[in-house]
Amino acid sequence: MIELDGSEGEGGGQVLRTALALSMITGVPLRIERIRAKRSKPGLMRQHLACVQAAMQISGAECEGAELGSQQLRFAPGPIRAGDYRYAIASAGSCMLVLQTVLPALLRADGPSRLELQGGTHNPLAPSFDFLARAYAPLASKLGAELALDLRRRGFYPAGGGMVMAEITPAAGGLAPVNIAQRGAVQSLSAECIVAGLPRAIARRELDVLAEQLGWTQDQLLVAASHQNEGPGNALTATLAHTEVTEVFTAYGAKGVNAETVAGTLAREVGAYLGSDAALGPHLADQWLLLLALAVYDSGKPAHFTCTEITGHTSTNASVIERFLPVVIRHAAQAGGHRVDIVPA
Repeated sequence: MIELDGSEGEGGGQVLRTALALSMITGVPLRIERIRAKRSKPGLMRQHLACVQAAMQISGAECEGAELGSQQLRFAPGPIRAGDYRYAIASAGSCMLVLQTVLPALLRADGPSRLELQGGTHNPLAPSFDFLARAYAPLASKLGAELALDLRRRGFYPAGGGMVMAEITPAAGGLAPVNIAQRGAVQSLSAECIVAGLPRAIARRELDVLAEQLGWTQDQLLVAASHQNEGPGNALTATLAHTEVTEVFTAYGAKGVNAETVAGTLAREVGAYLGSDAALGPHLADQWLLLLALAVYDSGKPAHFTCTEITGHTSTNASVIERFLPVVIRHAAQAGGHRVDIVPA
């Protein structure tokens, strides 16, 4: 059994999600204490409990402590089972984080799986649907896996109510590592603003700020159509497509935060990425680390990538991965960012 202190590193929900995924993949039982100890409301919130319940379902796990507010969990997985699954969070909690938890395990299953996910799809402090569909899934395909995502309805805080369909197809013979040191030539730079159940003038103000601060033209800026029964919610997303990597950054509107502040936040993130030569931005590097480590584990071959920044999430993720897998993760600063190497132990 692997024992983890959930207060280590960034001390949030990522320790739990990564540990659940790797426990299922390796078959090694897990015990974690002080779950989300560094958060204002420690313990399992609804979206974290949904992650635990999803992991229990696909692996037939025995589990103790799977209840709201719990700060301790014991998880003993069985075999991973492909199938059709439905996961719903009865709040605006991110269903994208549930997908993040079960995806690595379902990539090891003996067949494809289909998931219906309900809850938040565009949440602060969680990967958005657009990020997973445009940035993360194409990278997963480079390893030989396939992740097809279909957005049926967006879900924003605090109402939730989003729906996403996902099809996961494992790689035949395991994941094959790739090196991503360069992002490649620019293909397109664009931004879109979602204003669901809110005045369209908000979108125009946000896009005008991006035009001014990034120097983008009007044909690079779009007001996205909203689906029926969505919102209220506001998400401003920039998509930076290069030949090797597509990056996605999102800023969210909130009560008491004006449109210019939202757009300014996004413009700074985009500017920081475009001002670097590294392939991956900070959030994509964090998400990519686990899949690439699994590919190194499968193949016994080393791999590397470059990123603009090593965040606390990335460092914490690396520490948890090394507890479960026989790999060593190293990173070093270099001109324009950082290089991350994953090698067999």
